[in-house]
Amino acid sequence: MPPPESPTERQPLRRDAQRNRDLLVAAARELFAEQGLNVPLDEIAKRAGVGNATLYRRFPARGDLVEAVFRADLTAVMASGDEARRAEDAWGALTAYLEGVCALLARDRGVGDLMTTGIRGVPTLDAIHVHNHTTLSELMRRAAADGELRTDVVPEDLLFALSALGASLPAVEAVRPGSWRRPLALLLDGFRATAQRPLPARALTPQETERVYRELGGAPPMV
Repeated sequence: MPPPESPTERQPLRRDAQRNRDLLVAAARELFAEQGLNVPLDEIAKRAGVGNATLYRRFPARGDLVEAVFRADLTAVMASGDEARRAEDAWGALTAYLEGVCALLARDRGVGDLMTTGIRGVPTLDAIHVHNHTTLSELMRRAAADGELRTDVVPEDLLFALSALGASLPAVEAVRPGSWRRPLALLLDGFRATAQRPLPARALTPQETERVYRELGGAPPMV
């Protein structure tokens, strides 16, 4: 489940304050999708048609604004993960889940940045990293038991491979919509039991994986 809303989020706003908040969230969503999460906050305020002071009053930190913009998308991904876990066909559920996540990353550069950067103060993002790892672990375990997934891979292997593809998804989508499904299919085929050959080294541990992402200046990817 996603984290509960803060007391500030639950408090009703005056009509003009709610209007300004809605304008800021809409402007931020547009600019995050166009330019990524590092877009200047004053540019967001300008597009929303409000002053910088209004932006910082409603969203004191960048993470607060990011949470407001992406909470619904991230919550929906967690819901799709829950649905995937309930499916009888683990391999089919795994591929369908990853296709859905990749589709989201492909259409919104901001979401892609969110999953591969170390931005702090976004509770739903913290929750989804844990939820996603649990979903992948469970589906991979079941798919291996079904004889569909090779038995010598761990979630970190899949996360690394997907993060490399994920970085290119918005550009691929811009050139030819939907064409990213081909490299995703090729990538996943390499994890099938029928493709199993001895791997040249052991998998990184979760702790080693986190160290690698810190070295890269980011955070563990959602995919």
